[in-house]
Amino acid sequence: MAIQNKKTKFIHLGLMDYQEAWDYQEAVFKRSVDQKIANRKLPESEQKAVDNYLIFCQHPHVFTLGKSGKPEHLLLDEHGLDEKEASYYKINRGGDITYHGPGQIVGYPILDLDNFFTDIHKYLRYLEEAIILTLKDYGVVGGRIPGLTGVWIDHEDEANTRKICALGVKSSRWVTMHGFAFNVHADLNYFDYIVPCGIDDKAVTSLDKELGYKPEMAEVEHRLKGHLVDLFEMELEE
Repeated sequence: MAIQNKKTKFIHLGLMDYQEAWDYQEAVFKRSVDQKIANRKLPESEQKAVDNYLIFCQHPHVFTLGKSGKPEHLLLDEHGLDEKEASYYKINRGGDITYHGPGQIVGYPILDLDNFFTDIHKYLRYLEEAIILTLKDYGVVGGRIPGLTGVWIDHEDEANTRKICALGVKSSRWVTMHGFAFNVHADLNYFDYIVPCGIDDKAVTSLDKELGYKPEMAEVEHRLKGHLVDLFEMELEE
């Protein structure tokens, strides 16, 4: 039986270029996958626990296109990207196109799900639930829409539904990477330059827009981190 390890290292990268953060993620992810592969060749007494990481950061303006996305869902050409001081990457997560930028909590959990539960759908629902609980802390009701990943406001009012958090993940050997993007006080104008997540009939919102004031980013991060710890029963190391 594999060693179960619920210890999770929390890392805050601050405002970091997307490519730099992606390279960082890839290196951490590779170490975890390599350790799992090595463990399979060792007797149980010599196996090492696979580390878990919870990474928070923000990015300068960037659009990312997932493996199942359509390039035409980016509505800017190269000149338009330069004009908006935004970059663009095709990446290896699931999902379509999304936007990251300042004022958004981007979370990259790199977890060995063998340490928690081996169910990707449950994993996604837990990420959504952490956002929903954080919204609840601020008196905002968030929810899910059947068949659509992410967290929504007014999720039962089809004409007025607004997305506040997008999710897109990758996993290999039950190790996860990529994650979620939670709009706290992001510049929502940038969503006008894409078809967000390939969905063209629903709006995008942010926590400050719903509240009518700008919440402290550090406080929102603290609450969100706490809900993730509780849901996954992590032993957080900071």
